[in-house]
Amino acid sequence: MLAAAAPIASPDGDRVARRNVLVLAIAQALAGGTSTIFITTGGITGAMLAADKGLATLPITFMVVGMWLGTLPIGALAKTYGRRFALEAGSAMGILGGLISSWAVLQGSFTLYLIGSFFAGIYGASYQSYRFAAADTASDSFRPKAVSWVLAGGIFSAIIGPQLIIFTKDLLPPYLFAATYFGQAILALAGAAVLAFVKIPPPAAEKSGAGGGRPLSEIVRNPRFMSAAVCGAASYGMMNLVMTSAPLAMLACNHSVTDATLGLQWHVLAMFVPSFFTGSLIARFGIDRVVIAGLTLLCASAAVAISGIALWQFWTALVLLGVGWNFAFIGATAMVTQCHRPAERNKVQAFNDFLVFGSMAVGSFSSGQLLASFGWTAVNEVVFPVVAVAGALLFWRGMQGRRHAV
Repeated sequence: MLAAAAPIASPDGDRVARRNVLVLAIAQALAGGTSTIFITTGGITGAMLAADKGLATLPITFMVVGMWLGTLPIGALAKTYGRRFALEAGSAMGILGGLISSWAVLQGSFTLYLIGSFFAGIYGASYQSYRFAAADTASDSFRPKAVSWVLAGGIFSAIIGPQLIIFTKDLLPPYLFAATYFGQAILALAGAAVLAFVKIPPPAAEKSGAGGGRPLSEIVRNPRFMSAAVCGAASYGMMNLVMTSAPLAMLACNHSVTDATLGLQWHVLAMFVPSFFTGSLIARFGIDRVVIAGLTLLCASAAVAISGIALWQFWTALVLLGVGWNFAFIGATAMVTQCHRPAERNKVQAFNDFLVFGSMAVGSFSSGQLLASFGWTAVNEVVFPVVAVAGALLFWRGMQGRRHAV
Protein backbone atom coordinates (compact mmCIF):
# COMPACT_ATOMS: atom_id res chain seq x y z
CA MET A 1 0.00 0.00 0.00
CA LEU A 2 1.27 3.46 -0.87
CA ALA A 3 1.79 5.36 2.37
CA ALA A 4 1.97 8.88 0.96
CA ALA A 5 2.46 10.78 -2.24
CA ALA A 6 5.86 12.39 -2.25
CA PRO A 7 5.78 16.12 -2.88
CA ILE A 8 7.63 17.60 -5.81
CA ALA A 9 11.17 18.09 -4.58
CA SER A 10 12.06 21.61 -3.50
CA PRO A 11 15.49 22.66 -2.20
CA ASP A 12 13.82 25.27 0.02
CA GLY A 13 11.60 22.89 1.96
CA ASP A 14 8.10 24.32 2.21
CA ARG A 15 9.00 27.88 1.22
CA VAL A 16 7.65 27.41 -2.31
CA ALA A 17 4.63 25.54 -0.95
CA ARG A 18 3.78 28.39 1.43
CA ARG A 19 4.10 30.89 -1.39
CA ASN A 20 1.80 28.79 -3.55
CA VAL A 21 -0.71 28.54 -0.72
CA LEU A 22 -0.90 32.33 -0.44
CA VAL A 23 -1.31 32.74 -4.21
CA LEU A 24 -3.94 29.99 -4.46
CA ALA A 25 -5.87 31.29 -1.45
CA ILE A 26 -6.17 34.70 -3.15
CA ALA A 27 -7.18 33.01 -6.41
CA GLN A 28 -9.73 30.92 -4.48
CA ALA A 29 -11.26 34.06 -2.99
CA LEU A 30 -11.66 35.60 -6.44
CA ALA A 31 -12.81 32.46 -8.24
CA GLY A 32 -15.17 31.33 -5.50
CA GLY A 33 -17.22 34.47 -6.02
CA THR A 34 -18.37 32.99 -9.35
CA SER A 35 -20.38 30.20 -7.73
CA THR A 36 -21.83 32.62 -5.20
CA ILE A 37 -22.95 34.96 -7.97
CA PHE A 38 -24.53 32.28 -10.14
CA ILE A 39 -26.23 30.46 -7.25
CA THR A 40 -27.65 33.74 -5.90
CA THR A 41 -28.81 35.17 -9.23
CA GLY A 42 -29.31 32.06 -11.38
CA GLY A 43 -32.92 31.37 -10.40
CA ILE A 44 -33.93 35.03 -10.70
CA THR A 45 -32.28 35.45 -14.11
CA GLY A 46 -33.69 32.12 -15.24
CA ALA A 47 -37.20 33.24 -14.28
CA MET A 48 -36.71 36.44 -16.30
CA LEU A 49 -35.43 34.70 -19.43
CA ALA A 50 -37.22 31.34 -19.54
CA ALA A 51 -40.56 31.07 -21.34
CA ASP A 52 -41.53 28.32 -18.88
CA LYS A 53 -41.02 29.60 -15.32
CA GLY A 54 -40.72 26.01 -14.17
CA LEU A 55 -37.26 26.04 -15.78
CA ALA A 56 -36.06 28.97 -13.69
CA THR A 57 -33.50 26.91 -11.73
CA LEU A 58 -32.16 25.10 -14.82
CA PRO A 59 -29.15 27.49 -15.09
CA ILE A 60 -27.95 26.38 -11.64
CA THR A 61 -28.33 22.78 -12.75
CA PHE A 62 -26.22 23.53 -15.84
CA MET A 63 -23.55 25.10 -13.63
CA VAL A 64 -23.42 22.04 -11.35
CA VAL A 65 -23.23 19.69 -14.35
CA GLY A 66 -20.45 21.83 -15.83
CA MET A 67 -18.53 21.53 -12.57
CA TRP A 68 -19.04 17.76 -12.57
CA LEU A 69 -18.11 17.15 -16.21
CA GLY A 70 -15.22 19.62 -16.13
CA THR A 71 -13.19 17.67 -13.56
CA LEU A 72 -11.76 15.07 -15.93
CA PRO A 73 -10.78 17.50 -18.76
CA ILE A 74 -9.08 19.82 -16.24
CA GLY A 75 -7.15 16.83 -14.90
CA ALA A 76 -6.16 15.76 -18.41
CA LEU A 77 -4.88 19.25 -19.21
CA ALA A 78 -2.86 19.28 -16.00
CA LYS A 79 -1.28 15.93 -16.86
CA THR A 80 -0.44 16.94 -20.44
CA TYR A 81 0.51 20.60 -20.12
CA GLY A 82 1.09 21.16 -16.40
CA ARG A 83 -0.99 22.27 -13.44
CA ARG A 84 -0.76 26.03 -14.02
CA PHE A 85 -1.85 25.72 -17.67
CA ALA A 86 -4.91 23.74 -16.59
CA LEU A 87 -5.84 26.30 -13.94
CA GLU A 88 -5.42 29.19 -16.38
CA ALA A 89 -7.59 27.33 -18.91
CA GLY A 90 -10.24 27.04 -16.21
CA SER A 91 -10.02 30.79 -15.61
CA ALA A 92 -10.59 31.33 -19.33
CA MET A 93 -13.80 29.32 -19.01
CA GLY A 94 -14.83 31.60 -16.13
CA ILE A 95 -14.20 34.73 -18.19
CA LEU A 96 -16.13 33.24 -21.11
CA GLY A 97 -19.00 32.21 -18.84
CA GLY A 98 -19.37 35.71 -17.43
CA LEU A 99 -19.25 37.40 -20.83
CA ILE A 100 -21.76 34.98 -22.38
CA SER A 101 -24.11 35.35 -19.42
CA SER A 102 -23.95 39.15 -19.60
CA TRP A 103 -24.65 39.05 -23.33
CA ALA A 104 -27.51 36.59 -22.72
CA VAL A 105 -29.23 39.04 -20.37
CA LEU A 106 -28.80 41.89 -22.84
CA GLN A 107 -30.24 39.73 -25.64
CA GLY A 108 -32.92 38.10 -23.50
CA SER A 109 -31.67 34.63 -24.49
CA PHE A 110 -32.29 31.77 -22.06
CA THR A 111 -30.27 29.36 -24.20
CA LEU A 112 -27.21 31.62 -24.13
CA TYR A 113 -27.57 31.96 -20.37
CA LEU A 114 -27.54 28.17 -19.97
CA ILE A 115 -24.33 28.02 -22.00
CA GLY A 116 -22.76 30.74 -19.84
CA SER A 117 -23.77 28.89 -16.69
CA PHE A 118 -22.21 25.68 -17.99
CA PHE A 119 -18.88 27.45 -18.64
CA ALA A 120 -19.06 28.92 -15.13
CA GLY A 121 -19.40 25.36 -13.85
CA ILE A 122 -16.25 24.28 -15.70
CA TYR A 123 -14.50 27.19 -13.98
CA GLY A 124 -15.81 25.78 -10.71
CA ALA A 125 -14.20 22.42 -11.49
CA SER A 126 -10.91 24.25 -12.04
CA TYR A 127 -10.86 26.27 -8.84
CA GLN A 128 -11.96 23.29 -6.79
CA SER A 129 -8.63 21.71 -7.78
CA TYR A 130 -6.68 24.60 -6.20
CA ARG A 131 -6.57 22.59 -2.97
CA PHE A 132 -4.70 19.78 -4.74
CA ALA A 133 -2.39 22.26 -6.44
CA ALA A 134 -1.44 23.57 -3.00
CA ALA A 135 -0.48 20.04 -1.94
CA ASP A 136 1.76 19.43 -4.96
CA THR A 137 4.85 21.14 -3.54
CA ALA A 138 4.09 20.60 0.16
CA SER A 139 5.84 18.20 2.51
CA ASP A 140 3.88 15.44 4.23
CA SER A 141 3.56 17.46 7.44
CA PHE A 142 2.53 20.70 5.70
CA ARG A 143 0.15 19.17 3.14
CA PRO A 144 -3.05 19.14 5.29
CA LYS A 145 -2.44 22.75 6.32
CA ALA A 146 -1.85 23.75 2.70
CA VAL A 147 -5.19 22.25 1.67
CA SER A 148 -7.13 23.86 4.52
CA TRP A 149 -5.53 27.31 4.14
CA VAL A 150 -6.38 27.46 0.45
CA LEU A 151 -10.00 26.59 1.22
CA ALA A 152 -10.00 29.41 3.76
CA GLY A 153 -10.08 31.74 0.78
CA GLY A 154 -13.74 30.76 0.51
CA ILE A 155 -14.47 33.11 3.42
CA PHE A 156 -13.63 36.09 1.24
CA SER A 157 -15.44 34.73 -1.81
CA ALA A 158 -18.57 34.60 0.33
CA ILE A 159 -18.15 38.37 0.79
CA ILE A 160 -16.89 39.32 -2.67
CA GLY A 161 -19.72 37.64 -4.59
CA PRO A 162 -22.69 39.21 -2.75
CA GLN A 163 -21.06 42.64 -2.68
CA LEU A 164 -20.45 42.53 -6.43
CA ILE A 165 -24.13 41.70 -6.95
CA ILE A 166 -25.25 44.58 -4.74
CA PHE A 167 -23.08 47.18 -6.48
CA THR A 168 -23.60 46.06 -10.08
CA LYS A 169 -27.11 44.59 -10.39
CA ASP A 170 -28.70 47.87 -11.60
CA LEU A 171 -25.77 49.43 -13.49
CA LEU A 172 -27.27 48.64 -16.93
CA PRO A 173 -31.01 49.31 -16.56
CA PRO A 174 -33.36 47.73 -17.40
CA TYR A 175 -31.10 44.67 -17.75
CA LEU A 176 -30.90 43.27 -14.22
CA PHE A 177 -27.56 41.52 -13.49
CA ALA A 178 -26.08 42.23 -16.95
CA ALA A 179 -23.28 44.24 -15.34
CA THR A 180 -22.97 41.65 -12.55
CA TYR A 181 -21.95 38.89 -14.96
CA PHE A 182 -19.55 41.25 -16.70
CA GLY A 183 -18.05 41.98 -13.28
CA GLN A 184 -17.77 38.24 -12.65
CA ALA A 185 -15.75 37.92 -15.86
CA ILE A 186 -13.40 40.61 -14.53
CA LEU A 187 -13.05 38.63 -11.28
CA ALA A 188 -12.08 35.57 -13.29
CA LEU A 189 -9.55 37.65 -15.24
CA ALA A 190 -8.05 38.91 -11.96
CA GLY A 191 -7.89 35.32 -10.72
CA ALA A 192 -6.03 34.30 -13.87
CA ALA A 193 -3.50 37.08 -13.27
CA VAL A 194 -2.92 35.85 -9.72
CA LEU A 195 -2.41 32.26 -10.91
CA ALA A 196 0.53 33.42 -13.02
CA PHE A 197 2.54 33.49 -9.76
CA VAL A 198 1.98 29.78 -8.97
CA LYS A 199 5.16 27.70 -9.19
CA ILE A 200 4.42 24.00 -9.68
CA PRO A 201 6.97 22.14 -11.85
CA PRO A 202 5.86 18.85 -13.41
CA PRO A 203 6.81 15.68 -11.50
CA ALA A 204 10.05 14.07 -12.56
CA ALA A 205 8.31 10.95 -13.91
CA GLU A 206 6.02 12.95 -16.17
CA LYS A 207 8.80 15.31 -17.20
CA SER A 208 11.06 12.51 -18.37
CA GLY A 209 8.27 10.68 -20.15
CA ALA A 210 8.37 7.74 -17.74
CA GLY A 211 4.65 7.24 -18.07
CA GLY A 212 1.63 7.95 -15.95
CA GLY A 213 2.30 5.45 -13.17
CA ARG A 214 -0.09 2.66 -12.21
CA PRO A 215 -3.41 2.18 -14.00
CA LEU A 216 -6.28 4.12 -12.46
CA SER A 217 -8.23 0.89 -12.02
CA GLU A 218 -5.50 -0.39 -9.69
CA ILE A 219 -5.35 2.80 -7.64
CA VAL A 220 -9.11 3.09 -7.08
CA ARG A 221 -9.17 -0.43 -5.60
CA ASN A 222 -6.86 0.77 -2.85
CA PRO A 223 -8.98 0.77 0.36
CA ARG A 224 -7.54 4.15 1.34
CA PHE A 225 -8.62 5.77 -1.92
CA MET A 226 -12.03 4.14 -1.73
CA SER A 227 -12.66 5.46 1.79
CA ALA A 228 -11.28 8.92 0.88
CA ALA A 229 -13.47 9.23 -2.21
CA VAL A 230 -16.61 7.99 -0.45
CA CYS A 231 -16.07 10.28 2.56
CA GLY A 232 -15.47 13.26 0.26
CA ALA A 233 -18.54 12.44 -1.84
CA ALA A 234 -20.72 11.84 1.21
CA SER A 235 -19.70 15.08 2.92
CA TYR A 236 -20.14 17.24 -0.19
CA GLY A 237 -23.29 15.51 -1.39
CA MET A 238 -25.09 15.68 1.96
CA MET A 239 -23.98 19.25 2.62
CA ASN A 240 -25.32 20.33 -0.77
CA LEU A 241 -28.54 18.36 -0.32
CA VAL A 242 -29.41 20.03 2.99
CA MET A 243 -28.05 23.49 2.13
CA THR A 244 -30.09 23.70 -1.08
CA SER A 245 -33.33 22.82 0.72
CA ALA A 246 -32.76 24.92 3.84
CA PRO A 247 -33.87 28.35 2.50
CA LEU A 248 -37.07 26.92 1.00
CA ALA A 249 -37.80 24.98 4.19
CA MET A 250 -37.29 28.11 6.32
CA LEU A 251 -39.70 30.11 4.16
CA ALA A 252 -42.22 27.28 4.32
CA CYS A 253 -41.98 27.41 8.12
CA ASN A 254 -42.88 31.14 8.11
CA HIS A 255 -39.37 32.46 8.62
CA SER A 256 -38.41 35.55 6.61
CA VAL A 257 -36.13 35.86 3.60
CA THR A 258 -33.72 37.79 5.82
CA ASP A 259 -33.68 34.92 8.33
CA ALA A 260 -32.94 32.44 5.55
CA THR A 261 -30.17 34.66 4.12
CA LEU A 262 -28.52 35.10 7.52
CA GLY A 263 -28.75 31.35 8.10
CA LEU A 264 -26.87 30.68 4.87
CA GLN A 265 -24.27 33.32 5.75
CA TRP A 266 -23.59 31.57 9.05
CA HIS A 267 -23.43 28.27 7.16
CA VAL A 268 -20.84 29.59 4.67
CA LEU A 269 -18.72 31.00 7.48
CA ALA A 270 -18.93 27.66 9.29
CA MET A 271 -17.77 25.95 6.10
CA PHE A 272 -14.59 27.98 5.71
CA VAL A 273 -13.54 29.60 9.01
CA PRO A 274 -12.41 26.25 10.51
CA SER A 275 -9.99 25.93 7.59
CA PHE A 276 -7.54 28.10 9.54
CA PHE A 277 -7.04 25.29 12.06
CA THR A 278 -8.32 22.08 10.42
CA GLY A 279 -4.86 21.31 9.07
CA SER A 280 -3.38 21.65 12.56
CA LEU A 281 -6.06 19.32 13.94
CA ILE A 282 -5.16 16.74 11.29
CA ALA A 283 -1.46 17.05 12.19
CA ARG A 284 -2.26 16.54 15.88
CA PHE A 285 -5.02 13.91 15.85
CA GLY A 286 -4.65 12.25 12.45
CA ILE A 287 -6.73 12.33 9.29
CA ASP A 288 -9.11 9.53 10.22
CA ARG A 289 -10.17 11.10 13.51
CA VAL A 290 -10.84 14.49 11.92
CA VAL A 291 -12.92 12.87 9.16
CA ILE A 292 -14.89 10.89 11.75
CA ALA A 293 -15.50 14.12 13.71
CA GLY A 294 -16.78 15.75 10.51
CA LEU A 295 -19.14 12.87 9.72
CA THR A 296 -20.40 12.95 13.32
CA LEU A 297 -21.14 16.67 13.05
CA LEU A 298 -23.11 16.05 9.83
CA CYS A 299 -25.29 13.60 11.75
CA ALA A 300 -25.62 16.08 14.63
CA SER A 301 -26.76 18.72 12.13
CA ALA A 302 -29.45 16.40 10.77
CA ALA A 303 -30.60 15.52 14.31
CA VAL A 304 -30.98 19.19 15.26
CA ALA A 305 -32.86 19.93 12.02
CA ILE A 306 -35.27 17.07 12.64
CA SER A 307 -35.85 18.13 16.26
CA GLY A 308 -37.88 21.23 15.34
CA ILE A 309 -38.47 24.19 13.03
CA ALA A 310 -37.59 27.11 15.31
CA LEU A 311 -35.16 29.64 13.86
CA TRP A 312 -32.37 28.64 16.25
CA GLN A 313 -32.74 25.02 15.17
CA PHE A 314 -32.36 25.90 11.50
CA TRP A 315 -29.35 28.11 12.17
CA THR A 316 -27.68 25.64 14.53
CA ALA A 317 -28.17 22.82 12.03
CA LEU A 318 -26.64 24.92 9.24
CA VAL A 319 -23.60 25.84 11.35
CA LEU A 320 -23.00 22.19 12.33
CA LEU A 321 -23.46 21.23 8.68
CA GLY A 322 -20.76 23.69 7.61
CA VAL A 323 -18.20 22.63 10.22
CA GLY A 324 -18.91 18.96 9.58
CA TRP A 325 -18.35 19.44 5.85
CA ASN A 326 -15.09 21.27 6.52
CA PHE A 327 -13.60 18.53 8.70
CA ALA A 328 -14.78 15.63 6.52
CA PHE A 329 -13.96 17.20 3.16
CA ILE A 330 -10.53 18.57 4.03
CA GLY A 331 -9.65 15.29 5.74
CA ALA A 332 -10.80 13.29 2.72
CA THR A 333 -8.80 15.57 0.42
CA ALA A 334 -5.64 15.07 2.50
CA MET A 335 -6.29 11.32 2.41
CA VAL A 336 -6.46 11.35 -1.41
CA THR A 337 -3.00 12.96 -1.57
CA GLN A 338 -1.64 9.87 0.24
CA CYS A 339 -3.01 7.49 -2.41
CA HIS A 340 -0.94 8.40 -5.44
CA ARG A 341 2.61 8.91 -6.62
CA PRO A 342 3.63 12.23 -8.22
CA ALA A 343 3.22 10.89 -11.77
CA GLU A 344 -0.32 9.71 -10.93
CA ARG A 345 -1.59 12.77 -9.12
CA ASN A 346 -3.56 14.48 -11.90
CA LYS A 347 -5.60 11.50 -13.01
CA VAL A 348 -6.29 10.35 -9.45
CA GLN A 349 -7.30 13.80 -8.20
CA ALA A 350 -9.47 14.43 -11.27
CA PHE A 351 -11.26 11.11 -10.85
CA ASN A 352 -11.80 11.82 -7.15
CA ASP A 353 -13.36 15.19 -7.95
CA PHE A 354 -15.48 13.57 -10.66
CA LEU A 355 -16.98 11.34 -7.96
CA VAL A 356 -17.28 14.13 -5.39
CA PHE A 357 -18.97 16.66 -7.67
CA GLY A 358 -21.10 13.93 -9.17
CA SER A 359 -22.51 13.49 -5.67
CA MET A 360 -23.00 17.25 -5.51
CA ALA A 361 -24.98 17.11 -8.76
CA VAL A 362 -27.16 14.31 -7.38
CA GLY A 363 -27.72 16.33 -4.21
CA SER A 364 -28.73 19.40 -6.21
CA PHE A 365 -31.10 17.45 -8.44
CA SER A 366 -32.81 15.52 -5.64
CA SER A 367 -33.00 18.21 -2.96
CA GLY A 368 -36.02 20.09 -4.26
CA GLN A 369 -37.94 16.93 -5.10
CA LEU A 370 -37.29 15.42 -1.68
CA LEU A 371 -38.42 18.58 0.07
CA ALA A 372 -41.55 18.99 -2.07
CA SER A 373 -42.59 15.35 -1.86
CA PHE A 374 -41.58 14.29 1.64
CA GLY A 375 -40.65 17.41 3.64
CA TRP A 376 -37.70 18.88 5.54
CA THR A 377 -37.44 15.95 7.95
CA ALA A 378 -37.00 13.46 5.09
CA VAL A 379 -34.22 15.57 3.56
CA ASN A 380 -32.23 15.32 6.79
CA GLU A 381 -33.02 11.64 7.36
CA VAL A 382 -31.10 10.82 4.16
CA VAL A 383 -27.91 12.03 5.88
CA PHE A 384 -27.77 9.16 8.39
CA PRO A 385 -27.49 6.13 6.05
CA VAL A 386 -25.09 7.92 3.69
CA VAL A 387 -22.79 8.94 6.55
CA ALA A 388 -23.06 5.43 8.02
CA VAL A 389 -21.77 3.93 4.76
CA ALA A 390 -18.86 6.39 4.66
CA GLY A 391 -18.00 5.72 8.30
CA ALA A 392 -18.18 1.95 7.82
CA LEU A 393 -15.84 2.15 4.83
CA LEU A 394 -13.40 4.28 6.82
CA PHE A 395 -13.50 1.71 9.64
CA TRP A 396 -12.96 -1.14 7.16
CA ARG A 397 -9.99 0.66 5.65
CA GLY A 398 -8.52 1.10 9.12
CA MET A 399 -8.87 -2.62 9.79
CA GLN A 400 -7.17 -3.41 6.47
CA GLY A 401 -4.30 -1.12 7.43
CA ARG A 402 -3.83 -2.86 10.78
CA ARG A 403 -3.76 -6.26 9.09
CA HIS A 404 -1.06 -5.10 6.68
CA ALA A 405 0.91 -3.66 9.60
CA VAL A 406 0.72 -6.97 11.47
